[in-house]
Amino acid sequence: MEEGAAASMTGEKRVDVPANGHGAEEEKAAEDLPPAPPSLSGWPRSTGLYLFVMNIRSVFKLDELGSEVLRIAVPASLALAADPLASLVDTAFIGRLGSVEIAAVGVSIAIFNQVSKVCIYPLVSVTTSFVAEEDAIISKYLEENSSKDLEKASNMDSETSNVPASGHGTPECANSCIPTECTDLSNQVCKRKYIPSVTSALIVGSFLGLVQAVFLIFSAKVVLGIMGVKHDSPMLQPAVRYLTIRSLGAPAVLLSLAMQGVFRGFKDTKTPLYATVVGDATNIILDPILMFVCHMGVTGAAVAHVISQYLITMILVCRLVQQVDVIPPSLKSLKFGRFLGCGFLLLARVVAVTFCVTLASSLAARDGPTIMAAFQICCQLWLATSLLADGLAVAGQAVLASAFAKSDNKKVVVATSRVLQLSIVLGICLTVVLGLFMKFGAGVFTKDAAVIDVIHKGIPFVAGTQTINALAFVFDGINFGASDYTYSAYSMVGVASISIPCLVYLSAHNGFIGIWVALMIYMSLRTIASTWRMGAARGPWAFLRK
Repeated sequence: MEEGAAASMTGEKRVDVPANGHGAEEEKAAEDLPPAPPSLSGWPRSTGLYLFVMNIRSVFKLDELGSEVLRIAVPASLALAADPLASLVDTAFIGRLGSVEIAAVGVSIAIFNQVSKVCIYPLVSVTTSFVAEEDAIISKYLEENSSKDLEKASNMDSETSNVPASGHGTPECANSCIPTECTDLSNQVCKRKYIPSVTSALIVGSFLGLVQAVFLIFSAKVVLGIMGVKHDSPMLQPAVRYLTIRSLGAPAVLLSLAMQGVFRGFKDTKTPLYATVVGDATNIILDPILMFVCHMGVTGAAVAHVISQYLITMILVCRLVQQVDVIPPSLKSLKFGRFLGCGFLLLARVVAVTFCVTLASSLAARDGPTIMAAFQICCQLWLATSLLADGLAVAGQAVLASAFAKSDNKKVVVATSRVLQLSIVLGICLTVVLGLFMKFGAGVFTKDAAVIDVIHKGIPFVAGTQTINALAFVFDGINFGASDYTYSAYSMVGVASISIPCLVYLSAHNGFIGIWVALMIYMSLRTIASTWRMGAARGPWAFLRK
């Protein structure tokens, strides 16, 4: 969540701080917002469902709000989609090796992504919020105080001055303590700010990456066995090779994702896009060279991916150290407690979110290489296109966080309505494009006629659920922007508790089709849970009833 913060110089007085100095622009944008009619289009004031249709004629309007959303969403969407698209290219190259190889890589990717998301997703989400908040607090403090004031402030009690953060988060998440060292400009040579959450995120990301690498390298066979790859399966050896080598890139993956959260906190989605495009382009170039020219096969695909991830990390590190000082003035300035406070809620949520997809991969693997190969291709397409909506989620999160922090309910309503309507339009477009591509372009990924036939059976589910998926992703950003972390976690656990039995039962009775029916139920329940929260005007949406 990127939000304006309420700064406190004494520990009691709260001062609204616009994030990154964009206060004037946001005030101008608020003046130009489309009107939210008092009658709310005739809908009862006890519901928030009217947001789906409010000002619907302005959905494509490039006013201040529309421009702000696009400025954040487009680079974020491209960056988020770049890695899955690179994975699609990997899939296309590996598909040339045979159905066994592509099925083996599919299981390995599912395991790697599951562990990565469990480790990094909570960190990325809270990093965005904390960095935006602390950057705003420090910038405002430096602007409003003279050198004399800073010198006086530096003599304040011990290491920190308590700065309560605005928003609707839990107390642990809201407790923001900014070290006074961050505002000490007595050393005029150093022109970079120190932001505690940046350093904390880098340390946590690096540590988790090392833990993930060690875990997957030494337990590859065991985890693959749990996923349904038996000891006598032809998928076992290529899967072990790919997963082991791919795991060497885990520290780079988690560190780069942590830095992406930092740049989002600065409302900079272009830098992560640049780094991701360079890294993925390197991966695409190295794939055919290592796989076919050097005859490394599946091993070459893994090596190419690892090299690309470390390149992305190097680019982001070089850009980050130019903007901020990442060396903490003292160990006390690191804010690991804040990450743990919010991280546990999101950890429960991300386990529930990713477990269903991982279970689906495991169930598909038990049906043999042909079904697993088809499922891998369909799943990559399903996730890659749906993640385009995550760019809208990032934009919605940033805009809503700022509006909620300022108690600007008008902008909350209008911005929520706009991103929801855009997500529906995006989902409809993706349904058409993906349906046509899967029907006529499946041969790009494999020449196996049996695999292509199974892929065609999945078109109604993979393409037909794009609108539901887009809404689910955008609602995630909306909920984080509203700091509704508790409901997001509990509702997702509830969704998973229903979806998991559906997956097991339907896959046992209907195979490949049953798995996709269960995944459709899973995504539908995600969307329904968030729609109910807003529609019933509960939690942060209670103001809609007033």
